[in-house]
Amino acid sequence: MAASPQTAVVRAGGRQRTDSTRVLAAVRDLNRLELAGETLRTTLEALACAAPDWLTQAVSVREWAERNGPRTHSWHPPASASKREEMALVYGRDGFALLEAVHAPDAPAWLRELPAVQVLRAMWVQNYHRTVSEAGAEVKRRESKDLPPGRLRLASPYDTDARYGLKQGSWWTGYKIHISESCDDPDDQDPAADGQALIPGAEGPSPRLITGIATTDATVTDAEMTEPVHHMLAARDLLPAEHFLDSGYASAELIVGVKKNFGVTLVTPVLMNSSPQARAGAGFDRTAFAIDWDKRQATCPRGDTSTWWSPATLRGTKAVVIKFDKETCRPCPVRDKCTRSKTGGRTLSLQPREVQEVLDHARLQQGDEQRRAKYGTRAGIERTIHQAVAVTGMRRARYLGLQKTHLEHVFSAVALNLIRLDAWWNGHPLDRTRVSHLARLKRSLAA
Repeated sequence: MAASPQTAVVRAGGRQRTDSTRVLAAVRDLNRLELAGETLRTTLEALACAAPDWLTQAVSVREWAERNGPRTHSWHPPASASKREEMALVYGRDGFALLEAVHAPDAPAWLRELPAVQVLRAMWVQNYHRTVSEAGAEVKRRESKDLPPGRLRLASPYDTDARYGLKQGSWWTGYKIHISESCDDPDDQDPAADGQALIPGAEGPSPRLITGIATTDATVTDAEMTEPVHHMLAARDLLPAEHFLDSGYASAELIVGVKKNFGVTLVTPVLMNSSPQARAGAGFDRTAFAIDWDKRQATCPRGDTSTWWSPATLRGTKAVVIKFDKETCRPCPVRDKCTRSKTGGRTLSLQPREVQEVLDHARLQQGDEQRRAKYGTRAGIERTIHQAVAVTGMRRARYLGLQKTHLEHVFSAVALNLIRLDAWWNGHPLDRTRVSHLARLKRSLAA
């Protein structure tokens, strides 16, 4: 039964913050040689269980069992690079031979539908080349540059949703979790309006509760999840008025889009101007030029106006390109502070008006002390991630597959919210939501 607006602890509006962290899949990290060997071994195991009679006729079971039977973690690979390469090619040839046998006309059609066979086929397409000529079939390993993108590349024959991820210089195999939580300022809360007077034992401002959990594979960037996170919150009528995010979630386009589509203000840093003048801190960067969007014209610091204004697409993004006449720029006495071009005039590249104005405003605010102090609210999500890891082990998946891992994360979030509500109901300060509260929750449930 849903809580009424008068008694809800978390409601739409207010403030929330979101951040992500890595999640290790419940599988071993495998190099490419181990991945090939373990994939082939698990496929043979599956076929030995599903169709033992067919398998004994399709392959030399004794020879293949000696070569492919042991698990990869039970032996050491050859020390020589050439021997490791030869072993990888042996795996490749055996895998293709097994796939040919499974897809032969006289083989049972249902064999090729086995999940292990499907994984073997995908893994071999991703890691091997095979050419067939009059001299026979030649198998080669794909070079690193020829491998599929990380989002498509399988990392384990046991968990086909796990992917290789990279964040802040750390590699891992598995997933990412995005955690959103309320972070209203206690000074701004009205206990009566928040329904606290109607909840026995509740003291002080409402606790900071987790409002959303999203689990993705490890290759999905934070920026790709900005809109999905807001869709998730909107579906439960929990959209905040202000959402605190780090720069990985934000861009000028997303700031504009989230405000327009959800009515949410993103409080987040944006990338600063990267022009040579801005990086050097000298000369005339873009902010030194006055832009008249209605007249489609720019004016330089010396009062000269542009002669070219044209919409364009730069690196797949909509932009506006503005140019000044070279005859105007060439004799300019401050030319060396404005452009590095030896013969041409100054060129400016802007984003579309709505996006550029939001970007300029955000960059201007980033230098404000009050704005920086306000953005400090986002840092509290790091404490929540620490609590989630310490209490529930959220950074290590216990199950295989994205759906089960996400369900585990949902249960973990519920547990953290119960810990925080228990602290609130028992009159503890708002932010004392440490690991010791787990024991207190167990005692209260037992009573």
